[in-house]
Amino acid sequence: MAETAAQVTRADVWRVARRPRMLGLLALFLAAATVCGLLGAWQLDRARQRGDAAIRERQVQLAAADPVTLGSVLAPQTAFVGDLVGRKVSATGTYEAGGQLVVSGRSHSGQVGELVLTPLRVGSGADAAVLPVVRGWLPAGATPDEPPTGPVSVVGYLQAGESAGTGIASGTTDAISPAELLHVWAGPIYSGYLVLASSDPAQAAGPALLDPPTPTSASPNLQNLLYALEWFVFGGFAVFLWWRAVDDEAHGRIRDRRS
Repeated sequence: MAETAAQVTRADVWRVARRPRMLGLLALFLAAATVCGLLGAWQLDRARQRGDAAIRERQVQLAAADPVTLGSVLAPQTAFVGDLVGRKVSATGTYEAGGQLVVSGRSHSGQVGELVLTPLRVGSGADAAVLPVVRGWLPAGATPDEPPTGPVSVVGYLQAGESAGTGIASGTTDAISPAELLHVWAGPIYSGYLVLASSDPAQAAGPALLDPPTPTSASPNLQNLLYALEWFVFGGFAVFLWWRAVDDEAHGRIRDRRS
């Protein structure tokens, strides 16, 4: 008996759903759900746009800020946090030209070439540590210049170290990986590297300076994400209301039939 009643109920629901009035109601609710979906998608796009705008604003702020000393924001052999990307810092040390490398397969202004990566020995004695410095970009095959000799003061932008690549051989690497560089550069090393903006004394005009790194991607705007969620819920609720109307009318007919 229970199975027969269930079968009758399903058949009755299907019959009610095909009635012209219910089909018209379905079209109305689907239109409302479509509008809600479009508004939700618009809010998602707004969330992404506002997140991107926050990144651009932070990049402008970082570029305009005065440099802080490297030691005030990052110590050797410590974790590099995302908020440090793009921070303008200053450091003083001595380039070790013998450890200079080129980083292959790097693009600049639409061309593929190489980065000039030079170790800068910061500090002295037991406190000395190596800071990887990207002194600029060169076309593929170009000969890197020698870095300035003696003490040098540099200003640049911090960037997080990269994952290990295929290794370092013949003065070439494909990744700026502190873990790999530690094996060829003696002493403690910083977990990030410096994208050079200026130095004193100035370096040769050969390598082209890079643009400041883009700060860590910001999350989409939370307020717009919540608005998008609300619109999607409203759209789903519109379809649910139609189904509820169909189900109520179908079960009402069954109750009327049994009374």
